[in-house]
Amino acid sequence: MEQYTVGLCTLGCKVSQYETEAIAEDFERRGFVRRPFDEVCDVYVINTCTVTGEADRKSRQCIRRARRLNPAALIYVTGCYAQTSPGDVAAIEGVTGVTGSYGKMGIAARAVAQLSAPPCAGGAVTVDVSDLESAPFEPMHVEASPRTRAYVKIEDGCECRCTYCAIPGARGHVRSKRPEDVFAEVETLARGGTREVVLTGIETASYGADLGDYRLIDLLEELESRHLVDRIRLGSLSPELMSERFCERLGALRTVTPHFHLSMQSGSDAVLRAMKRRYNAGQALAALARVRAVMSDVQFTTDMMVGFPGEGEREFCETMAFAREARFLTMHVFAYSRRKNTPAADFPDQVPEEVKAERSHRLITLGHEIRDEILDGIVKAAPELRLLLETHEGDVWRGHTDAFLEAEVAFGGDRHGELVTVRPTAARDGILLCDDINSNRE
Repeated sequence: MEQYTVGLCTLGCKVSQYETEAIAEDFERRGFVRRPFDEVCDVYVINTCTVTGEADRKSRQCIRRARRLNPAALIYVTGCYAQTSPGDVAAIEGVTGVTGSYGKMGIAARAVAQLSAPPCAGGAVTVDVSDLESAPFEPMHVEASPRTRAYVKIEDGCECRCTYCAIPGARGHVRSKRPEDVFAEVETLARGGTREVVLTGIETASYGADLGDYRLIDLLEELESRHLVDRIRLGSLSPELMSERFCERLGALRTVTPHFHLSMQSGSDAVLRAMKRRYNAGQALAALARVRAVMSDVQFTTDMMVGFPGEGEREFCETMAFAREARFLTMHVFAYSRRKNTPAADFPDQVPEEVKAERSHRLITLGHEIRDEILDGIVKAAPELRLLLETHEGDVWRGHTDAFLEAEVAFGGDRHGELVTVRPTAARDGILLCDDINSNRE
């Protein structure tokens, strides 16, 4: 086959980023050369997102950019926006094929077939969007990672049905990757030099719901027992998962990192009820306390939404108070976006955009204050920390500790992928500045 080129663009979450890497590897196995998306390529793949209206806009923008780069290219659009709005996507000039959230691993084969076929002018756009309610977990894996940390998708779908969210319609019901497939993928990545894997999914906490009695904690215990990687990190979790029994078993694991991301959305009970979240603020705080009891050095990060319909100043202040008590290392703050076909789109008391912007600023400012307080406390305590060296500029290496604290330290030579022991001496702009206290390499 003639050597063709492919450029890929990803919008959205870590799951989408993982899927794009799996698609890219499939193209490469078929002889394609991967190039940056902004270069002229024979084939473009856009993996879209629909979590907000802005994500929809950026998805369309990315498709049109590919068309401008090479009007003769094959352009395949996949992912969440393609799943929920296939007609809108297919109507964009230049689109060759539309695939939803299932069937991503068939894109490369379709491109090969189309490039091998005789040229035909004005061919119809191929739309292949499956009914996700009957879809199984789509087999896909990543064999190599350019970084020392690699993502492994273990779950797809969500059944929370939150009133603001379009993702259940874009991803379907909960489906889990078979444990043996997870182990095989992690082993392959470890052989290629990966020191840390991040287990991720759309609703990671629901892993195993379709596997009988096998659950996420069972997967973590078995994965640790195989001694494949130095660190196992979890993607986004939910407070209701963190029962006393779960936390007891979690605390006994040594390779699971003491860092967890909770997709809280709000700290106001009234807003959480309107969102149809499965917990209230008190239950979330209790869950954080249970984890902190078994992992004393644990850090939490979170997502917070401001401006949900009906959120008044009182409810927003409750979220601010909750954030102060929860003490998240970082908070990703974003404004509510009205999504079609979601209940909240029709709720009364929609919050003006200028109010959303003002509340975002206040919550982001609080988040920075809390982060700086946490880092200052760590510097004063001066503990020994394990740091995975990931990137460098000159002799200054940067990476993350077990608790996902970003840190830097001065080292000579190529130390990429090493786990070193450091001690923090200062903090600047959210980063710990450290000294090497142990020159022995692991």
